[in-house]
Amino acid sequence: MHTRRAALSTIAGAVSLALTLSACGQDDGGASADGSEGGTIGVAMPTRASERWLTDGKSVVDDLAAKGYKTTLVYGDDDPKRQVAQIEKLIEQGVDALIIAAIDNKSMDNVLKKAADAEIPVISYDRLILDTKNVDYYVSFDNEQVGRLQARYIIDELGLEDGKGPFNIELFAGSPDDNNTRYFYDGAMHLLKPYLETKQLVVRSGETDMDQITTLRWDGPTAQKRMNSVLTKAYRSATVDAVLSPYDGISIGVLNSLKAHGYGSADKPLPIITGQDAELASVKSIIADEQSQTVYKDLRLLAEMAANMVDDVLNGKTPNLNSRRAYNNGSKPVPAYLLQPTSVDKSNYKDVLVAGGYYTAAELK
Repeated sequence: MHTRRAALSTIAGAVSLALTLSACGQDDGGASADGSEGGTIGVAMPTRASERWLTDGKSVVDDLAAKGYKTTLVYGDDDPKRQVAQIEKLIEQGVDALIIAAIDNKSMDNVLKKAADAEIPVISYDRLILDTKNVDYYVSFDNEQVGRLQARYIIDELGLEDGKGPFNIELFAGSPDDNNTRYFYDGAMHLLKPYLETKQLVVRSGETDMDQITTLRWDGPTAQKRMNSVLTKAYRSATVDAVLSPYDGISIGVLNSLKAHGYGSADKPLPIITGQDAELASVKSIIADEQSQTVYKDLRLLAEMAANMVDDVLNGKTPNLNSRRAYNNGSKPVPAYLLQPTSVDKSNYKDVLVAGGYYTAAELK
């Protein structure tokens, strides 16, 4: 499809005008699915270790198949070099477009130059790919809003606006090589910072800088190890009242550490613990009064939007966009569509997750 990059140039011009006017499995984790005659889309996902990325991969493939596209789905298994090699192979195979959820968002420039030379459009999926001009569109959720929902839950549950406190809080952030980590953290800190400054919230460990609180690859056991260290160092004679956790897998690791240190009894209740992605284990934990909250992002809608973007681009149409300049990847503002997340706890999980068809009641037992 030799007109793909030309079509993108036309679309980019239309986007600029609109702005002016509006001011399947192999050993490498690959899989193929057959559509009709719409072309072949390469889909690169970061890991099979997380439930959410398995859901993403399947949903994207299904949505593209429904539009008549073949797909080649690969998983990088948390190895950036492996993912880059997989994308190079997809380019060599002549895919018509790429949907990429990057493991390391700064490792893609060279391989995406090859995609551009081959006139293959690139959709950055959920995680913004940085420091390259060769990203055409970005589809994700409002990631700062994710952090704000987590912080708002902590504020409301502790009664901070009513002047209650002081309370002890510990902060966790996501992987340092994921651009979303900063958005989640900044969104949360925007609301929590005033209470940290007035000492209504106290971080007894003193660990508040990003380089102290990130969790490589969003890994639960890594978070558990750090929480063990924090509890041993700073909570021998005090208790934790809240933990800002950006992701369910990290939340489970934090919970495991807290339980091992005696939390979870009437005398020593578990703190408020936030999360993200509404993974099955965490929703069950919320129902069991362990994890407190998660931020639900309907991955079905994200996959559908990515499939729609690809279909529009390959047919010379302007994709649906609602954020054209807010997400600068270091080389250019990447036109984007952002979906809205939802806060979920024990009070509303049935209305949001079960009634919405994301889980069945039987799955949550």
